[in-house]
Amino acid sequence: MNGLLIVGVADGCMIPPSEPALDAKIPEDSDMKGQWGPRTQDTVDKANEQLNYFAKVLKDRGVRVDRPSPLDFSKPVSTPDWENPSSFGCMPPRDVILTVGKKMLEATMSYRCRFFEYLCYRNLMQQYFDEDPGFRHVSAPKPRMTDASYRMDYLADTIGVEKRLEWTAEKFFVTTEEEPMFDAADVLRFVIPILLQNPNVLV
Repeated sequence: MNGLLIVGVADGCMIPPSEPALDAKIPEDSDMKGQWGPRTQDTVDKANEQLNYFAKVLKDRGVRVDRPSPLDFSKPVSTPDWENPSSFGCMPPRDVILTVGKKMLEATMSYRCRFFEYLCYRNLMQQYFDEDPGFRHVSAPKPRMTDASYRMDYLADTIGVEKRLEWTAEKFFVTTEEEPMFDAADVLRFVIPILLQNPNVLV
């Protein structure tokens, strides 16, 4: 066996509804702009075709491939602080799970539509725990994601493109420092060197 990879699944993927962190990351020319609802079946089928082929290539090379368990992403989600009309999907595992050796860290996420996405991987986490006594499953504190966690006027027309470019250069983004929020893919470049030097940091 040459390692293990989790490859996502496109089943039930949604174009998520408007929300603070999401809106700031959607390019002006994106097909998601101003849209919301289930991805068309042809795009889901095409994505799954590529993901399944990728999984096959890995398996043919002796890599163990596991897949997440999709939820019904079309259902509304909520906490005591907010409500969102739908979730997102489980196509990109790299955003949710940060892996270093036998340690897997669940990221907090910054989109409300992805708040419960970690549930798609909990069966796998339990399986790894049962299979390997050295496995460590760590979950970052879940943020409340109240409006205080976002600059709600970040995309206001009165701001202007030049000012927003200045903000980006200054690393002044739509999220505030109210509470820690991160996607695993966003922190990879910073966290991996730290973990390699301090392997017990997630113990």
